[in-house]
Amino acid sequence: MSELKRPSKNRGFYVRMKLLQKNGFKPQQDSRTCCFYSYYKWILWLSLSLYFFTSFLISNDPNNTPPPISNSKSSVVPSRTLFESTNTSGVLNDLKVFIYDLPSKYNTDWLVNERCRTHLFASEVAIHRALLTSNVRTLDPHEADFFFVPVYVSCNFSTVNGFPAIGHARSLINSAVQLISGEHPFWNRSRGSDHVFVASHDFGACFHTMEHVAMADGIPEMLKNSIVLQTFGVVHQHPCQDVENVVIPPYVSPESVSRTLEKAPVNGRRDILAFFRGKMEVHPKNISGRFYSKQVRTTIWRRFNNDWRFYLRRQRFAGYQMEIARSVFCLCPLGWAPWSPRLVESVALGCIPVIIADGIRLPFSSAVRWPEISLTVAEKDVGRLDRILERVVATNLSVIQWNLWDPKTRQALLFNNEVQVGDATWQVLLSLSQKLGRSHRRSINTVSGELKSDT
Repeated sequence: MSELKRPSKNRGFYVRMKLLQKNGFKPQQDSRTCCFYSYYKWILWLSLSLYFFTSFLISNDPNNTPPPISNSKSSVVPSRTLFESTNTSGVLNDLKVFIYDLPSKYNTDWLVNERCRTHLFASEVAIHRALLTSNVRTLDPHEADFFFVPVYVSCNFSTVNGFPAIGHARSLINSAVQLISGEHPFWNRSRGSDHVFVASHDFGACFHTMEHVAMADGIPEMLKNSIVLQTFGVVHQHPCQDVENVVIPPYVSPESVSRTLEKAPVNGRRDILAFFRGKMEVHPKNISGRFYSKQVRTTIWRRFNNDWRFYLRRQRFAGYQMEIARSVFCLCPLGWAPWSPRLVESVALGCIPVIIADGIRLPFSSAVRWPEISLTVAEKDVGRLDRILERVVATNLSVIQWNLWDPKTRQALLFNNEVQVGDATWQVLLSLSQKLGRSHRRSINTVSGELKSDT
């Protein structure tokens, strides 16, 4: 019991001392203690004076001024040289890419539609633009490992509903292949195996927006030997990925992400638990026997629309990225295809993506640690989303957020105007550097080396 009384005694002592100080009482101090503190006070003052005086001299040294900012080409040489020496020669295995200079009807003419540069399918434009100024680009096709064919097929938007109309895609690509095979020898010598195309729409290399039609049509015969960069990917067999391919992220403007992050940093305050804004059918339309989103979004709306923990909106809103930046979890359910730009926007803005798309194959898994930064919920379990999210909040939420806030992860999913080390176009190049067995130039050099060694 004596130990229980000590806090009250100490508290009484603290109160009595406060009262004495309030009434003007000051405890006496030892004169030696006063001298001791006075001595060190002068030492501290002298040290601080010398520190600030020295800092002033350094900062005003005319020989210590920073170099002026320049917009000339010579000012960017060091960074380009660093990119080439550090990455192209090493990680990218001296990769060289030749870009066909096609007539504008295959690409830039389509940019009359402003959305071509910014919509979710715009990676076909972004990759082409970035490669044009990249150090992996070669103007000599004889030293190229791969040949990039810049044909834009997702730019043609219907003015009625805003969906991409890509019925022209096959004929446009076929025309481009006929052109390059007729004017250059490189397609014919490899049957297109070292040629790269982009298919940045719903079902990739099948070039159709409805899965049942895409599967029935299959991959165009002319592309079956080539490499296709496509946003579509699943872990199971599917006729639309039955070609050498690289899964790439959908396009999200890095400028829009930067503007949002300036207002709301990724590790800022988040007052929304679970967020989704997008198409949610109350009564899903039956098109050719298929329901939109396999009724997953309908279930989310019906089950959680009145749940205060879920911020669900069906209308478009220009400032929706700020809503993402305010949210802990961002729902990423499938639409017609399993992928969506929400995957990239969520990661880029620090919101944990909740992936609801069975069997989806995610982009750049070697650079983006998807299991450590996201949740995967089976389509059949979507009705239990509330309990699943609450369990994560109670267990490992902070660990997932910490992993998600790594800026390298955000970088890997964004396409920049010029290739930056680690960004999405760089990840594409890294993927191509791992397919150099398809390079005609490498195979010829290997055979020549073997013949020399035999002699």
